[in-house]
Amino acid sequence: MTPNAASASSGPSRRSFLASTAVATAAVAGGMPLLAACGGADSGSREGTTSGKDAKKILPAYVASNVVTPDIPAKNGSPIGFTSKLDLTTLKTSVPKKLGKGGKVTIMSPFWGSPPKQDNPYYKGMNDLIGVDVVWQNQDGNTYDQKLGAVLASSDVPDVVVVPSWNMGGKIPSAIISKFADLGPYLSGDAVKEYPNLAAIPTDAWQRCIIGGKLRGLPMPQSYVTGIVPLYRKDIFDKEGYEVPRTADEFLALAKEITNAKAKRWACLDMKWTAWQMFGVLSGSEKPLGWNLVDGKMINRIETEEYLEALEWTRKLFAAGVVHPDALMGKNAPDPGPKFAAGEFLIYSNNISQWWSRTAEQATQNPEFKIWGMDVHGHDGGDPTVWAEQPAGIFAYVNKKASEAVIRDVLAVANVTAAPYGTKEYMMTNYGVEGTHYTVKDGVPIKTTAGNNQVMNAYVMVASPAATLAHPDFPEVTKAQVEWQQRMGAFTKKSSFFGQMITEPARYTNLSNDFEQLEDDITRGRKKISDMQQAVSDWKKKGGDQLRDWYKKLLDDNGSAAS
Repeated sequence: MTPNAASASSGPSRRSFLASTAVATAAVAGGMPLLAACGGADSGSREGTTSGKDAKKILPAYVASNVVTPDIPAKNGSPIGFTSKLDLTTLKTSVPKKLGKGGKVTIMSPFWGSPPKQDNPYYKGMNDLIGVDVVWQNQDGNTYDQKLGAVLASSDVPDVVVVPSWNMGGKIPSAIISKFADLGPYLSGDAVKEYPNLAAIPTDAWQRCIIGGKLRGLPMPQSYVTGIVPLYRKDIFDKEGYEVPRTADEFLALAKEITNAKAKRWACLDMKWTAWQMFGVLSGSEKPLGWNLVDGKMINRIETEEYLEALEWTRKLFAAGVVHPDALMGKNAPDPGPKFAAGEFLIYSNNISQWWSRTAEQATQNPEFKIWGMDVHGHDGGDPTVWAEQPAGIFAYVNKKASEAVIRDVLAVANVTAAPYGTKEYMMTNYGVEGTHYTVKDGVPIKTTAGNNQVMNAYVMVASPAATLAHPDFPEVTKAQVEWQQRMGAFTKKSSFFGQMITEPARYTNLSNDFEQLEDDITRGRKKISDMQQAVSDWKKKGGDQLRDWYKKLLDDNGSAAS
């Protein structure tokens, strides 16, 4: 098991941020001020103004870490990469002295899996390293919305509460403003230098933590370059002489060549996510990212020609019979891994983390197996337009009632969990205690049973380092992943609300609910493109045009954080 500290995701599912057993990775991203958080659900309050000069007064100073030098530096918004073997004797120390003062800190966080007992060796080892007694109140991540709402509505709020961006609905934003502390006095400007690992977190990620005009959160950064990759069986492509397609038409022609239903081989799964990229459709991972100012007018992704063209192309794939039957099941389709490994289909779109995880799965049982990522091209073969995702997606907030001593202890926790790859603190945070939770063989850390059971999505959610990819067992995959994102980053644009945390007025909450199902109905031939055009027309009348005006005013009042 190898670290994948923030494998840039843009989200097929909320749980894909658990892409690595080594560390939780955010799949649904985030980015800057919560502009509609004060004064009721319909408010576009200027209290949230955090673009330009206002933000600069609030944001922590950025001081790049020089503790460890990555093998592959970040470029065009990519993660950093590490390809070398791990040598525990040369691990660096990024926190030379304990900053914790021995206090007790309670943290409520979502958890996917079975939470370990509080007195387990991992929690004990981390708390000793930090100098803080962290007591976890882990909650089921699948039902976290309900628990979060209940806790924030009560008077009994833990010292720290972790809130993923996808849980930012309803009254949660206003509760964050009323219940959680301003960390600005501890972190804004040069104050952050007391916590060097926090100072090394990219500014984009911190922007998302400004809510109601105050720096309230600690971020889990991620690359803003899309992490959705068209993955393919390179070994079979090489064997059969297939060439990676560069246009939408070439893809369809190749798919027809590959497909032989009688031999149980199809070209691909549902390629809708790749279609969005090929046709330059605005991101659908978060509502604000679906809006963009074009020639002075606010446009939503569903109103664009590119959106309809991407749906039509995806529909052609299904109509041609080149899509594996499992994809007809939509969200309920089984895990693609086994049938991809068996060669039943050769291409599918998914999170970049699967590039490594599929490689690791098949390494011993199927040595010929080679998964790789296709570069995304424009549908006509030209340069693509790929839209940026948000640069952070999970945040930790500190109780407003917390004393300065408790806040300092929380920051001591975060300064350890944000340690970069290649440090003792990173290894403890992501792997636990050597010998108990992991061993190292040929420079590759391997988790024990205790490691898999105890070192799970916990401390990393308090704060994490800059987006990082590191797979010492498959360095060629690390290199390929980072370089793929660097190439795609060169064609990545930031839409008008990149880097902002925005909660739409409550009356629009369900306005777009039916579009994903309609997309699937159209691509699978159950509905027509004209049905989508009608749905968009209805959407405008039911509130889409009013929502457009709301976003335009938001942009006029506060400006854009995209640069």
